[in-house]
Amino acid sequence: MFTNRTHQSIVLSGLVFLLGIFSPSCVDAREYKMLQIKGSDTMVNLGQAWAEEFMVSRNDVSIAVTGGGSGTGIAAILSGTCDIAQSSRDLKGAEEAKAVESGAPIVTTIVGLDGVAVVTHPLNPISNLTITQLSDIFTGKVTNWKEVGGADLPILALSRERNSGTHIFFLEEVLRKGNSKGPEEFSSSALMMPSNQAIVQEVKTSEAGIGYVGIGYLSDELKVIPVGHDSQGPFIVPTVQSVADGQYPISRSLLFLTRGEPQGDVRAFINFVLSAEGQEIVEILDFVPINH
Repeated sequence: MFTNRTHQSIVLSGLVFLLGIFSPSCVDAREYKMLQIKGSDTMVNLGQAWAEEFMVSRNDVSIAVTGGGSGTGIAAILSGTCDIAQSSRDLKGAEEAKAVESGAPIVTTIVGLDGVAVVTHPLNPISNLTITQLSDIFTGKVTNWKEVGGADLPILALSRERNSGTHIFFLEEVLRKGNSKGPEEFSSSALMMPSNQAIVQEVKTSEAGIGYVGIGYLSDELKVIPVGHDSQGPFIVPTVQSVADGQYPISRSLLFLTRGEPQGDVRAFINFVLSAEGQEIVEILDFVPINH
Protein backbone atom coordinates (compact mmCIF):
# COMPACT_ATOMS: atom_id res chain seq x y z
CA MET A 1 0.00 0.00 0.00
CA PHE A 2 1.01 3.62 -0.51
CA THR A 3 2.84 5.00 2.51
CA ASN A 4 1.23 7.69 4.65
CA ARG A 5 3.72 10.38 3.74
CA THR A 6 2.12 13.81 3.56
CA HIS A 7 1.00 15.54 0.40
CA GLN A 8 3.95 17.91 0.72
CA SER A 9 6.48 15.09 0.77
CA ILE A 10 5.00 13.74 -2.46
CA VAL A 11 4.80 17.00 -4.40
CA LEU A 12 8.47 17.77 -5.00
CA SER A 13 9.74 21.20 -5.94
CA GLY A 14 10.80 22.03 -9.48
CA LEU A 15 9.91 20.55 -12.82
CA VAL A 16 12.81 18.12 -12.83
CA PHE A 17 13.28 15.37 -10.28
CA LEU A 18 15.88 12.68 -10.78
CA LEU A 19 15.22 9.49 -8.91
CA GLY A 20 17.19 6.46 -7.96
CA ILE A 21 20.86 7.43 -8.17
CA PHE A 22 22.59 4.43 -6.64
CA SER A 23 26.12 3.10 -6.63
CA PRO A 24 26.78 -0.06 -8.71
CA SER A 25 26.77 -2.15 -5.54
CA CYS A 26 23.13 -1.22 -4.99
CA VAL A 27 21.79 -2.78 -8.17
CA ASP A 28 22.92 -6.35 -7.60
CA ALA A 29 25.09 -6.27 -10.72
CA ARG A 30 22.00 -5.83 -12.91
CA GLU A 31 22.00 -3.35 -15.79
CA TYR A 32 21.32 0.17 -14.58
CA LYS A 33 18.50 1.74 -16.63
CA MET A 34 17.13 5.26 -17.12
CA LEU A 35 13.57 6.08 -18.16
CA GLN A 36 12.77 9.54 -19.52
CA ILE A 37 9.26 10.92 -18.95
CA LYS A 38 8.41 14.32 -20.42
CA GLY A 39 5.41 16.53 -21.02
CA SER A 40 2.33 17.88 -19.28
CA ASP A 41 2.96 20.42 -16.52
CA THR A 42 -0.41 19.45 -15.06
CA MET A 43 0.88 15.90 -14.62
CA VAL A 44 4.50 16.57 -13.65
CA ASN A 45 3.99 16.28 -9.87
CA LEU A 46 1.90 13.18 -10.42
CA GLY A 47 4.60 11.63 -12.58
CA GLN A 48 7.23 12.41 -9.96
CA ALA A 49 5.15 10.83 -7.21
CA TRP A 50 4.55 7.68 -9.27
CA ALA A 51 8.25 7.44 -10.08
CA GLU A 52 9.30 7.91 -6.46
CA GLU A 53 7.06 5.12 -5.25
CA PHE A 54 7.94 2.79 -8.14
CA MET A 55 11.63 3.14 -7.24
CA VAL A 56 10.99 1.82 -3.74
CA SER A 57 10.96 -1.71 -5.18
CA ARG A 58 13.00 -1.10 -8.36
CA ASN A 59 16.39 0.33 -7.46
CA ASP A 60 17.84 -0.83 -10.77
CA VAL A 61 15.85 1.81 -12.68
CA SER A 62 16.27 5.59 -12.58
CA ILE A 63 13.45 7.84 -13.77
CA ALA A 64 13.74 11.47 -14.88
CA VAL A 65 10.44 13.38 -14.98
CA THR A 66 10.30 16.78 -16.69
CA GLY A 67 7.52 19.16 -17.67
CA GLY A 68 7.37 21.77 -20.40
CA GLY A 69 3.82 21.11 -21.56
CA SER A 70 2.00 18.35 -23.40
CA GLY A 71 3.32 19.62 -26.73
CA THR A 72 6.88 19.20 -25.49
CA GLY A 73 6.19 15.63 -24.40
CA ILE A 74 4.47 14.76 -27.67
CA ALA A 75 7.37 16.17 -29.70
CA ALA A 76 9.79 14.12 -27.59
CA ILE A 77 7.92 10.85 -28.00
CA LEU A 78 7.58 11.41 -31.74
CA SER A 79 11.33 12.01 -32.03
CA GLY A 80 12.16 9.06 -29.79
CA THR A 81 13.87 11.17 -27.11
CA CYS A 82 11.70 9.99 -24.24
CA ASP A 83 10.16 6.70 -23.14
CA ILE A 84 6.80 8.08 -22.02
CA ALA A 85 5.09 11.37 -22.86
CA GLN A 86 2.66 12.71 -20.29
CA SER A 87 -0.17 14.55 -22.02
CA SER A 88 -3.45 16.17 -21.07
CA ARG A 89 -4.65 16.11 -24.69
CA ASP A 90 -4.83 13.74 -27.64
CA LEU A 91 -2.53 13.99 -30.64
CA LYS A 92 -3.51 16.43 -33.37
CA GLY A 93 -3.65 15.67 -37.08
CA ALA A 94 -0.10 16.72 -37.94
CA GLU A 95 1.25 14.81 -34.95
CA GLU A 96 -0.65 11.67 -35.91
CA ALA A 97 0.70 11.97 -39.46
CA LYS A 98 4.25 12.29 -38.17
CA ALA A 99 3.79 9.16 -36.04
CA VAL A 100 2.60 7.23 -39.09
CA GLU A 101 5.55 8.48 -41.16
CA SER A 102 8.00 7.42 -38.46
CA GLY A 103 6.70 3.87 -38.55
CA ALA A 104 6.15 3.91 -34.76
CA PRO A 105 2.45 4.24 -33.93
CA ILE A 106 1.70 6.09 -30.71
CA VAL A 107 -0.11 4.01 -28.09
CA THR A 108 -2.28 5.95 -25.63
CA THR A 109 -2.99 4.81 -22.07
CA ILE A 110 -5.45 6.67 -19.83
CA VAL A 111 -3.80 6.94 -16.40
CA GLY A 112 -6.14 9.37 -14.61
CA LEU A 113 -8.88 11.96 -14.99
CA ASP A 114 -8.90 15.69 -14.36
CA GLY A 115 -11.33 18.56 -14.20
CA VAL A 116 -10.16 21.99 -15.36
CA ALA A 117 -11.31 24.40 -12.67
CA VAL A 118 -12.22 28.02 -13.37
CA VAL A 119 -10.79 30.16 -10.58
CA THR A 120 -11.00 33.78 -9.43
CA HIS A 121 -9.88 35.84 -6.46
CA PRO A 122 -11.83 34.87 -3.30
CA LEU A 123 -13.44 38.34 -3.13
CA ASN A 124 -14.96 38.08 -6.61
CA PRO A 125 -18.79 38.08 -6.09
CA ILE A 126 -19.55 35.99 -9.19
CA SER A 127 -21.51 32.88 -8.16
CA ASN A 128 -21.41 30.90 -11.44
CA LEU A 129 -20.63 31.14 -15.16
CA THR A 130 -21.82 29.37 -18.30
CA ILE A 131 -19.60 27.97 -21.02
CA THR A 132 -20.79 30.81 -23.30
CA GLN A 133 -19.89 33.45 -20.70
CA LEU A 134 -16.46 31.88 -20.25
CA SER A 135 -15.99 31.85 -24.03
CA ASP A 136 -16.93 35.53 -24.20
CA ILE A 137 -14.53 36.40 -21.37
CA PHE A 138 -11.51 34.59 -22.77
CA THR A 139 -12.10 35.69 -26.38
CA GLY A 140 -12.43 39.31 -25.25
CA LYS A 141 -16.11 39.85 -26.07
CA VAL A 142 -16.72 40.53 -22.37
CA THR A 143 -14.11 42.78 -20.79
CA ASN A 144 -15.73 43.98 -17.55
CA TRP A 145 -17.03 41.88 -14.67
CA LYS A 146 -20.26 43.93 -14.53
CA GLU A 147 -21.25 42.39 -17.90
CA VAL A 148 -21.63 39.00 -16.21
CA GLY A 149 -23.12 40.22 -12.92
CA GLY A 150 -19.94 41.15 -11.09
CA ALA A 151 -18.30 44.36 -9.95
CA ASP A 152 -17.45 47.27 -12.27
CA LEU A 153 -13.90 46.08 -12.82
CA PRO A 154 -11.92 45.25 -15.97
CA ILE A 155 -11.37 41.48 -16.37
CA LEU A 156 -7.83 40.10 -16.31
CA ALA A 157 -8.00 36.82 -18.26
CA LEU A 158 -5.19 34.36 -17.58
CA SER A 159 -4.41 31.38 -19.80
CA ARG A 160 -1.77 28.69 -20.08
CA GLU A 161 0.73 29.10 -22.92
CA ARG A 162 -0.02 27.63 -26.33
CA ASN A 163 2.28 24.65 -25.88
CA SER A 164 0.14 23.49 -22.96
CA GLY A 165 -2.35 20.67 -23.39
CA THR A 166 -4.58 22.48 -20.91
CA HIS A 167 -4.53 25.57 -23.16
CA ILE A 168 -5.62 23.54 -26.19
CA PHE A 169 -8.26 21.63 -24.21
CA PHE A 170 -9.75 24.87 -22.81
CA LEU A 171 -9.64 26.50 -26.26
CA GLU A 172 -11.55 23.67 -27.89
CA GLU A 173 -13.98 22.77 -25.11
CA VAL A 174 -14.74 26.25 -23.74
CA LEU A 175 -13.85 29.03 -26.20
CA ARG A 176 -14.99 26.94 -29.18
CA LYS A 177 -17.73 25.17 -27.17
CA GLY A 178 -16.67 21.69 -28.23
CA ASN A 179 -16.02 22.49 -31.91
CA SER A 180 -12.28 21.89 -32.22
CA LYS A 181 -12.18 23.59 -35.63
CA GLY A 182 -14.10 26.69 -34.54
CA PRO A 183 -12.73 30.19 -35.27
CA GLU A 184 -12.57 31.39 -31.67
CA GLU A 185 -9.18 32.31 -30.22
CA PHE A 186 -7.92 33.69 -26.94
CA SER A 187 -8.04 37.48 -26.75
CA SER A 188 -4.78 39.28 -27.46
CA SER A 189 -5.18 40.85 -24.01
CA ALA A 190 -5.20 37.48 -22.23
CA LEU A 191 -1.98 36.87 -20.31
CA MET A 192 -0.26 33.60 -21.25
CA MET A 193 1.21 31.99 -18.15
CA PRO A 194 3.91 29.29 -18.08
CA SER A 195 2.28 26.95 -15.55
CA ASN A 196 -0.73 26.14 -13.40
CA GLN A 197 1.14 27.54 -10.42
CA ALA A 198 1.78 30.85 -12.21
CA ILE A 199 -1.97 31.24 -12.77
CA VAL A 200 -2.64 30.40 -9.12
CA GLN A 201 -0.16 33.05 -7.95
CA GLU A 202 -1.65 35.73 -10.21
CA VAL A 203 -5.31 34.98 -9.45
CA LYS A 204 -4.92 34.95 -5.67
CA THR A 205 -3.39 38.45 -5.73
CA SER A 206 -5.66 40.09 -8.34
CA GLU A 207 -9.36 40.75 -7.72
CA ALA A 208 -9.80 41.23 -11.48
CA GLY A 209 -8.26 37.89 -12.41
CA ILE A 210 -9.82 34.75 -13.82
CA GLY A 211 -7.93 31.67 -14.93
CA TYR A 212 -8.14 27.90 -15.26
CA VAL A 213 -6.09 25.17 -13.58
CA GLY A 214 -6.19 21.42 -12.98
CA ILE A 215 -8.06 20.48 -9.81
CA GLY A 216 -4.82 19.29 -8.27
CA TYR A 217 -3.82 22.96 -7.94
CA LEU A 218 -6.86 24.20 -6.03
CA SER A 219 -6.51 25.74 -2.57
CA ASP A 220 -8.40 27.92 -0.09
CA GLU A 221 -6.67 30.94 -1.61
CA LEU A 222 -8.78 30.59 -4.76
CA LYS A 223 -12.50 30.79 -5.47
CA VAL A 224 -13.71 27.92 -7.66
CA ILE A 225 -16.51 29.02 -9.98
CA PRO A 226 -19.35 26.53 -10.67
CA VAL A 227 -19.80 26.03 -14.42
CA GLY A 228 -22.92 25.19 -16.39
CA HIS A 229 -23.56 24.31 -20.02
CA ASP A 230 -26.19 27.08 -20.21
CA SER A 231 -28.06 29.56 -18.03
CA GLN A 232 -30.49 26.87 -16.85
CA GLY A 233 -27.67 24.97 -15.13
CA PRO A 234 -26.98 22.90 -13.23
CA PHE A 235 -23.82 24.71 -12.20
CA ILE A 236 -21.19 22.21 -11.11
CA VAL A 237 -17.86 22.54 -9.30
CA PRO A 238 -15.07 20.12 -10.19
CA THR A 239 -14.74 17.35 -7.62
CA VAL A 240 -13.57 13.76 -7.78
CA GLN A 241 -17.18 12.64 -8.06
CA SER A 242 -18.38 15.23 -10.60
CA VAL A 243 -15.39 14.56 -12.86
CA ALA A 244 -15.65 10.76 -12.55
CA ASP A 245 -19.35 10.69 -13.41
CA GLY A 246 -19.04 13.26 -16.22
CA GLN A 247 -21.25 15.91 -14.64
CA TYR A 248 -18.59 18.61 -14.60
CA PRO A 249 -18.55 20.23 -18.06
CA ILE A 250 -14.78 20.75 -18.35
CA SER A 251 -13.30 17.30 -17.69
CA ARG A 252 -10.55 15.37 -19.49
CA SER A 253 -8.33 12.29 -19.45
CA LEU A 254 -4.68 12.28 -18.39
CA LEU A 255 -2.57 10.23 -20.78
CA PHE A 256 0.66 8.30 -21.17
CA LEU A 257 1.91 8.09 -24.77
CA THR A 258 4.46 5.50 -25.92
CA ARG A 259 6.02 4.56 -29.26
CA GLY A 260 4.34 1.23 -29.91
CA GLU A 261 3.17 -1.13 -27.20
CA PRO A 262 5.18 -0.51 -24.01
CA GLN A 263 7.73 -3.19 -23.17
CA GLY A 264 10.07 -4.11 -20.33
CA ASP A 265 10.58 -1.49 -17.63
CA VAL A 266 8.22 0.94 -19.36
CA ARG A 267 5.49 -1.69 -19.22
CA ALA A 268 6.29 -2.42 -15.58
CA PHE A 269 6.04 1.27 -14.69
CA ILE A 270 2.73 1.69 -16.50
CA ASN A 271 1.36 -1.41 -14.79
CA PHE A 272 2.29 0.14 -11.46
CA VAL A 273 0.57 3.43 -12.38
CA LEU A 274 -2.62 1.53 -13.28
CA SER A 275 -2.52 -0.59 -10.12
CA ALA A 276 -4.52 0.16 -6.98
CA GLU A 277 -1.40 1.66 -5.41
CA GLY A 278 -0.69 3.86 -8.41
CA GLN A 279 -4.28 5.07 -8.61
CA GLU A 280 -4.26 5.83 -4.88
CA ILE A 281 -1.48 8.32 -5.62
CA VAL A 282 -3.75 9.92 -8.24
CA GLU A 283 -6.39 10.50 -5.59
CA ILE A 284 -3.92 11.73 -2.96
CA LEU A 285 -2.71 14.39 -5.40
CA ASP A 286 -6.32 15.54 -5.95
CA PHE A 287 -6.84 14.11 -9.41
CA VAL A 288 -9.43 11.45 -10.23
CA PRO A 289 -8.47 7.76 -10.43
CA ILE A 290 -9.70 5.85 -13.45
CA ASN A 291 -11.25 3.17 -11.25
CA HIS A 292 -13.23 5.59 -9.07
